[in-house]
Amino acid sequence: MKTLVDGITIDDFELLPDELAHNHELVDGKLVDVSGNTGNHNALRDRLIRLLYFMQEQKLGRVLSEQEYKFDSNAHGPDVSLFGPEKMALYDGRLRVQRFVPDLAIEIVSLNDPFVKLIKKVDRYRKCGTKEAWILDIDSRKAFVFSETVNAILDENGVFESSLVPGFSIRIGELFDRL
Repeated sequence: MKTLVDGITIDDFELLPDELAHNHELVDGKLVDVSGNTGNHNALRDRLIRLLYFMQEQKLGRVLSEQEYKFDSNAHGPDVSLFGPEKMALYDGRLRVQRFVPDLAIEIVSLNDPFVKLIKKVDRYRKCGTKEAWILDIDSRKAFVFSETVNAILDENGVFESSLVPGFSIRIGELFDRL
């Protein structure tokens, strides 16, 4: 394995011991700490997982939290991700980093992932083939949507809905109300 000074690859990252890889992403050959989520961040992430889990139950896709995917030579783990049934054959539950990108990636603004950093991540997600990405900001109670068809800022009266999640919608404010 290459040293951290020389940079590491996705394959190197895959082989790291859990205690070293945990709470880290691979960005431009370096391990970047992504730990330290707040209780509200975790509550919102977990709520989204519960709300979107019907996708799995109805075999419309898979919903995961903190799952890392390969975005070019980088490994990022969106707070919440979803991929459709056409990617199920690519999913390997034994891998730390999935070798495809999710269809939907949701990031939540936090101390370690401030808005500016998340914009860069979302840009990478979209360039690598993620169809839709959302950034949720608890403090401003806003959602930022980036997709093939729309880039939008939604306030708390906007609606979280996506063609990737058929039949699902919820008011943005309602996502934040229960934190």
